[in-house]
Amino acid sequence: MDESILTTVKRLLGILEVYEVFDSELIIHINTVFSILNHIGVGPTEGFKITGKTETWSEFIGDSKLLEDVKTYIYLKVRLIWDPPINGSVISSMKEIISELEWRMNAVSDIEKEDTK
Repeated sequence: MDESILTTVKRLLGILEVYEVFDSELIIHINTVFSILNHIGVGPTEGFKITGKTETWSEFIGDSKLLEDVKTYIYLKVRLIWDPPINGSVISSMKEIISELEWRMNAVSDIEKEDTK
């Protein structure tokens, strides 16, 4: 869980960690997805953003094993923004997965908030 958020997303996109040409662009897209997650009730109430490769997954989701979906969600959203597939069927499939993950993460977030009351 202490892995860099930026490094994980880059790896999932097929970009080597040492290749930093797209980092600033990817950081913008990742932060956009964090904003979306905040709007659906996932993550810290004050929001979250990264500035480079120092921010880790545990800083965002803490010890929650129920929010591991966040990693896939952020990757899929960034992929659709940054490098969308050409095939419409693949895009549709990715959007369906994103919708399901949003629903599940929102439900888990609601449960975790209830548990802290």
